[in-house]
Amino acid sequence: MRRSLLLLAVLAASPASAQLRQRPAQPAPVQNPIDVLRAEFAAQVGATTVYFGPGVSQLSPQGKSVLAAQALWLRQHSAVPVRIEGYGDTTGTRDHALALGARRANEVRDYLLLMGVPAAQVTAMSWGKERPGAGRAVTAIVQ
Repeated sequence: MRRSLLLLAVLAASPASAQLRQRPAQPAPVQNPIDVLRAEFAAQVGATTVYFGPGVSQLSPQGKSVLAAQALWLRQHSAVPVRIEGYGDTTGTRDHALALGARRANEVRDYLLLMGVPAAQVTAMSWGKERPGAGRAVTAIVQ
């Protein structure tokens, strides 16, 4: 009897028994396919944001470079809808900021279309002063 108790005590302290006592592995969380696409887009494109100077809505050479990379990915994933979100500056009136954000978003959209992205895939909108983000337009994958 003494040997059996000793054997049980040794088994209870062994690393193998510790693994057996652990909770069963939880299943991996199911990822939203849109989140997977967003992560892939950001990883492969490198930048989802195009920056503009204060009060400016014309694309810079650097902005065009960012959009060329985005256009390549978007053409390969033509079923993925995207929204261009334009942001206005914090100076000026609310209407001025909304119009500037719209011009920036449309400039980005038009350049993506010029680069061969299907028009049905891209929408554009402006946040104006509603969401401060002066000097940028963001390409976002939508559901």
